[in-house]
Amino acid sequence: MNRIFATMTALALAAIPASASAGNVEVALGAVRAGGTLYVSLQTRDQFMKNEGAYGKIVAAPKAGPLLVTLEDVAPGDYAVTIWHDDNGNGTFDMDPASGRPRDGWAAVNGETLRAQPTFDQVKIAIGADGAKVPLAVQYAR
Repeated sequence: MNRIFATMTALALAAIPASASAGNVEVALGAVRAGGTLYVSLQTRDQFMKNEGAYGKIVAAPKAGPLLVTLEDVAPGDYAVTIWHDDNGNGTFDMDPASGRPRDGWAAVNGETLRAQPTFDQVKIAIGADGAKVPLAVQYAR
């Protein structure tokens, strides 16, 4: 899981040109902690777990509580939706060396069921021409 989050800055800044049938993707996060930097990313199957991304957004110093992040003009297709909250602001996706589990906040589709680094098929969603609404729970270990 560390690889997907280590390069979220690059992922969040990448974009595909909008198409005529593109819709918005609303990522609804519950219980975000205040501070740090939050990265929201969509990746295609070919981009998954690589230093690439299709759409993304960076939220500097989010406030505590629910947060809605809108990614605009997303072309229809299958995407992995991933969140990294660098809540301590150190620019590194912190992992527990003993357990290998994330210490920073993170979220993915089906994230609550993951016990190891996910596959694309475990975390993908299908985005239609009208876009999508994706509710995610951010998980914090510290």
